[in-house]
Amino acid sequence: MAKVSFIGLGIMGSGMVANLVKAGHEVTVWNRTASKLDEIKRVGAKTVSNPEELISGADFFMYCLADDRAISEVITGGYSLASRVEPGTIAIDLSTIDPETSAKERAIYESRGVEFLDAPVFGTKGEARDGGLWIVIGGKESVFKQALPVLEPISATTHYMGSGGNGSKMKLVGNLLVASQLVSIGEALALAKKAGLDLRKVLEVAAVADFKTPIYAGVGAGVIKGDYEVNFPLKLMLKDARLIQAFASQLGTSATIAETTEDLAREGVDAGLGELNASAIVKVIANRAGVDLVE
Repeated sequence: MAKVSFIGLGIMGSGMVANLVKAGHEVTVWNRTASKLDEIKRVGAKTVSNPEELISGADFFMYCLADDRAISEVITGGYSLASRVEPGTIAIDLSTIDPETSAKERAIYESRGVEFLDAPVFGTKGEARDGGLWIVIGGKESVFKQALPVLEPISATTHYMGSGGNGSKMKLVGNLLVASQLVSIGEALALAKKAGLDLRKVLEVAAVADFKTPIYAGVGAGVIKGDYEVNFPLKLMLKDARLIQAFASQLGTSATIAETTEDLAREGVDAGLGELNASAIVKVIANRAGVDLVE
């Protein structure tokens, strides 16, 4: 079994650590919010108070951080851990960030002879807890294969996307699809409510017709109960919508759904909904339409 150093005990990271421990790996954790360390000790992980203590002797250095700023504070600047990781360790970034930020990480690691994978994940709290995430990976294929013993315990499937950066790029492509479904189910339910349709019957059709998706089913069921329990917070969907637009602009293509998502998410965050689930975008749409979707 491997010696794994891990940073990030947010909604996703805590579940990942628990599943790495369950798989038999020796996992040592640091988190910027120290209060979360006591809880992770109960699943069998070791903790340290200084991130520099993670570096020595690790087989894998894994982290799942909230955004590009966190990467800058911990990995590429601030603590500058990318400049301290020892050759022989494989660094794996599981975060959703700008591909340019990922490229900066890679440049630092490679300048020191450290192998690096960009390996962002699809899924939310439940998938992280159950070891059912979907991981998209960029980097050397040989390194990807070496990392499978720590990627498989946290995932339902792993997808090697090719050279470095392709994992980060695929994550933004996938999140554009997620955003489109959140906006479309919101607009569809608001329209149905305005039209006097029974939303439960609307969702029955949505669950079986050729446009069915797990997001429509899960978000729809929650919305009509008024349930916005956080699995992936709206404030991070706002961040991702901005990343998608910047990425599309760099490549000279449009991302109109991301523009719409940013507008809705920003309104929700400004209204104090940022800590609710990303499905709170539907709440914003309903408020604009002047309808209550709870049934």
